[in-house]
Amino acid sequence: MTARIFKPAKNAMQSGTAKTREWQLDYEPEQPRAIEPLMGWTSSGDMKQQLTLRFETKEEAVAYCEREGIPYQVIEPKQPAHRQVAYADNFAFRRGEPWTH
Repeated sequence: MTARIFKPAKNAMQSGTAKTREWQLDYEPEQPRAIEPLMGWTSSGDMKQQLTLRFETKEEAVAYCEREGIPYQVIEPKQPAHRQVAYADNFAFRRGEPWTH
């Protein structure tokens, strides 16, 4: 029953960063998922997969795991690559393809 402590990534469908500032604790699956033969749904008997805990800081999440005796693994967040973008770059000569309207 290993826990993962991480900061969730930004939702690809939205430009906002909601729910990405908190640290999240999820449990690794203990049992493999199985396909239910009648309906074809994927299911598992592992109830800890449904549990998600959120913490304000990484230290709070680590302290919780140590207090409860849960083995954990911390995954550090990657910093997003920001590049300088200017409107004039749309018309720059170094742009590979010609710009037409």
